[in-house]
Amino acid sequence: MSTDDLLSLKDDMVAFIEGHGLHRLPGYVTDDIPSVLWEGRGNPDAWKDFVEMAKHVGAPFVTFSEMTLDREELDALIEEAGEMNFPDEEAAEMVEAKWLRKYAGKLGYIQLGFIYEGIVFLHETTTEWYERYQSLLENIESFHDIVIDDAHSHDDEDE
Repeated sequence: MSTDDLLSLKDDMVAFIEGHGLHRLPGYVTDDIPSVLWEGRGNPDAWKDFVEMAKHVGAPFVTFSEMTLDREELDALIEEAGEMNFPDEEAAEMVEAKWLRKYAGKLGYIQLGFIYEGIVFLHETTTEWYERYQSLLENIESFHDIVIDDAHSHDDEDE
């Protein structure tokens, strides 16, 4: 997706879903639930095919979840990146986290889903900056896991 804010796309999705007589269920389908991800193959309107498929199979609703970059969450991420790289203010994580500031308040991710014969089908629309944000979150979480695991292994050795 070439846009930096999916807000107008969200409005289009809501109108299209409701126009097909489907209800929206506010909910996010997590990674631990078996699912099939819709492959749009670069088609920016693949979500329409997805909604039409939900209607075709008789799904009573489409799950709908969105993510807007929250300024407070981003500030916390910048702080964590700073602690992780102290005193290096030019570390890649710090530069990336600060770069994300221009996207605070913007909608970067939309997940649509429906259930058919016990299987969850998903369609995800994302911006490039949201993917970079997720990658940065994962890198920082991995770093914290390493630090915590290392601290626990030292505690075990002391006992």
